[in-house]
Amino acid sequence: MSNDYDVVILGAGAAGLSAGLYSTRAMLSTLMIESIGPGGQLLITDDIENYPGFREGVKGQTLADEMYNQAERFGAKMEYAEIEGVENLYDDRKLVRTSEGDFTARALIIATGGSHNKLGVPGEDEFGGRGVSYCAVCDGNFFRGQDVVVVGGGDSAMDESFYLTGICNSVTIIHRRDDLRATKVLQDRAFSNPKYKWLWSHVVEEFVGNDVLEAARVKNVKTDEVYDYPTAAAFVYVGFHPNTEAFQEKLEMDELGHIHGDLHMRTNIPKVYVCGDARAESTRQLGAAVGDGITAALAAFHDLSA
Repeated sequence: MSNDYDVVILGAGAAGLSAGLYSTRAMLSTLMIESIGPGGQLLITDDIENYPGFREGVKGQTLADEMYNQAERFGAKMEYAEIEGVENLYDDRKLVRTSEGDFTARALIIATGGSHNKLGVPGEDEFGGRGVSYCAVCDGNFFRGQDVVVVGGGDSAMDESFYLTGICNSVTIIHRRDDLRATKVLQDRAFSNPKYKWLWSHVVEEFVGNDVLEAARVKNVKTDEVYDYPTAAAFVYVGFHPNTEAFQEKLEMDELGHIHGDLHMRTNIPKVYVCGDARAESTRQLGAAVGDGITAALAAFHDLSA
């Protein structure tokens, strides 16, 4: 595999795969660097109901596979590696250091996405992989027929908890507020499902158990009562942060670490672009990520052709 490309794309989620498709169709040699597998958040999403063109919805894994195969068909290359740093961003050849070697490119597209936040409570790391999870699609089947909890009240919490209702005996939502932040259609679906239980105005103080998780120690924020709520598993959805650590103090960012890009996904450094969940003001929607990736690739093609 070559180590020098026209375009190197960091990340192969929906934004990165879309960028890879368009840059290779524009006859630019393209490398996508991904640490786990193509698809990003698609890999931990079961049913996608709001992506245009799929009247009955589509499985996240299925869509990820199709997007990757399409980009590969037109010539995009994939390198599975951890990004260790980026250098020479102002030079004609930008340098990307990875666990599998160094790569250079005339243009760099940042599509590193983001990761789920942790609660930061005792027992969270201890029971990681032994009851505490951030991916219902990945781990839900381990708890088939059992009682589980989901922490959070946004769209991700409702999406993933609905998937769990098809597997588990019951799903209890632990939420610090008295109402959900999720969109109304997701709320209505949850409230009409008898498998849901609700712990309103509660927060998790600790995860407890022996070799595996046995309970979430919760606190009622209105009464200050603390007690153990038995559960076989806890799925945590309390926010999301961008994976942009490698670009700190190199690119302009907002206070949360999202990289600023203009309407063409250009950052403050020429021929460095950002798209998807790593971008400031992103809506974190699949369709928007695809559009971001396409826009970044077209901007790179225009700039490299100038």
